[in-house]
Amino acid sequence: MAENPMVGLASIIVLGIGAQWLAWRLKLPSILLLLLSGFVAGPVTGLVDPDRLLGQSLFPVVSISVGIILFEGGLTLRLPEVMGMRRVVIRLITIGALITWVIGTLAAYFIIDVALDLALLIGAIFVVTGPTVVIPLLKHVRVNAPTGPVLRWEGILIDPVGATLAVLVFEVILIDQAGELSPALILVGILRVLLVGGLIGFVSARLLIEVIRRRWVPEFLHNALTLMVIVAAFTLSNELQVESGLLTTTLMGVVLANQRTIEVKRLSHFNEEIGILLLSSLFVLLAARLDLDSLSSIGVRALAFFGVLVFIARPLSVYVSTWRSQLTWRERLFLAWLAPRGIVAVAVTSLFALELAEHGNPEAERMVPLTFLVVIGTVLIYGLTAGPLASRLGLVLPEPHGFLIVGAHDWARTLAARLRETGRDVLLIDTNWSNVNAAKLDGLPAVYASVLSDHALDEIDLSRMGNLLALTRNDEVNALAALRFAEIFGRENIYQLPLQAEESRKSISTAQHGRCLFSSKATFPYLVHRFNSGAVIKKVKLTQEFAYRDFLALYGDGIVPLFLVHESGEVSVFTTDTALTPRAGQTLLALVDPLPDEAATLPDAVPSAASETPLSHL
Repeated sequence: MAENPMVGLASIIVLGIGAQWLAWRLKLPSILLLLLSGFVAGPVTGLVDPDRLLGQSLFPVVSISVGIILFEGGLTLRLPEVMGMRRVVIRLITIGALITWVIGTLAAYFIIDVALDLALLIGAIFVVTGPTVVIPLLKHVRVNAPTGPVLRWEGILIDPVGATLAVLVFEVILIDQAGELSPALILVGILRVLLVGGLIGFVSARLLIEVIRRRWVPEFLHNALTLMVIVAAFTLSNELQVESGLLTTTLMGVVLANQRTIEVKRLSHFNEEIGILLLSSLFVLLAARLDLDSLSSIGVRALAFFGVLVFIARPLSVYVSTWRSQLTWRERLFLAWLAPRGIVAVAVTSLFALELAEHGNPEAERMVPLTFLVVIGTVLIYGLTAGPLASRLGLVLPEPHGFLIVGAHDWARTLAARLRETGRDVLLIDTNWSNVNAAKLDGLPAVYASVLSDHALDEIDLSRMGNLLALTRNDEVNALAALRFAEIFGRENIYQLPLQAEESRKSISTAQHGRCLFSSKATFPYLVHRFNSGAVIKKVKLTQEFAYRDFLALYGDGIVPLFLVHESGEVSVFTTDTALTPRAGQTLLALVDPLPDEAATLPDAVPSAASETPLSHL
């Protein structure tokens, strides 16, 4: 089957995306399952043979893919995230990289027992940590600021730095073999990488901004145009100076992320999806190139080298780079423990090993299994321990289960208060000062802002929010808020009131609004009428003696179920597209008309009417 190109290509995509999905289901770092999938598909079963499948195109494909991934990573680098931490990031990618290089070189020379020139190259390769592993780990382990942003900036910026260093060392080795080595050539090589990569990256980003700003290209071609510019700039940069393309695409992403001329959210969303596809495929592809015989040659010396990188090089580089910084000892400890290697290390090593072997270097083949040992080892160790360590150090952000509520009018405030009683975070946002002030007087967090403004995304802390409730009287505002936050919270967590006007139902399609809250009749005018008539939000714990059917029989047809709190504390929202069946042990929040003599009628499981306040009185 490995001889069939279609089967090979399909297997790479299916295994890559399948591993991503399975990792999400099992709540494991995706990198672990991606490496396992590639290993099974390649050396174990022979289903995928990357060298036969792509031939000489293998490494160009890998290089361009890594360039696109770095561009996507650069789009996430916003300067305000590391305000006060820029010096730490700069030290990590300069002083920290130098320390890692020196220690890695010494370990390769004395422990692995390779020639000095090859030891220098191995040390340079392992300077790279890489966003292809760091970013998925940070998504899996939600680390708070500034630790998370520092790791993300370092992981993305260290790739072009480390790759450039490795290329320079590699070229020095080849020049030295030819007897043409001189300090001037080394300095010229460094300056050319910085000049070519930096200049092409900046110019390409500005060109893309101007083309989009001036509307020279229709909107439906923006994403395709961006991909074209990334590939063209990367290739041009590499043609002018070897491996400067990584710096080019990274800088392009950073420039686009920190400008205000054009909107980049659609570009970011598109490139994130492309990045997931490429990242998944690359790990499967390169893991499939492993050779079982070469893996069997890994011995105690290689394991000792691995230990030096993890337990000496990384902690020392972080200790020096964060000296006298604002980071706490807990944050410094976590930084010192997280330095996984990824795609760039594997790709660069594979390429250099082939070229050095062609130049008659017999030790070059030892680099490949050593690199995979470091990549697999660091992914396993950091992937399995990063979460527990971050939790133990108190650096993990709480799960984003909170509710961002658009509208802070009277009944929205009471709804927020009821949700807060379930243990969920809430945040109200409104453009009406009196509503916002009333919410704050009630002890509810609220902000005065438009949910459609950039301020809502850039300035408001949404780290605890995972759901949107659009509760304004304006269908269009609710729909626009749903569209805006669908990319942030996911469409399954976006809710809005049912459309109230016939014109809105005709003009706003299903794809343009969130999930309809509560029931089809629960429009804004309907809810206002119910609340003004004295309706209350009843909170009741269901039991075997007082089941949901008893609750329905007691309150009649006027019941509007709102939320269901499960035994685990999870909160489910009643919608028109979800059939929830409350059962014993769960807590129901519902809109009801209070009974005439409720205190005497309700069983002990139900709060008395004295605990409920008509919303019109709040």
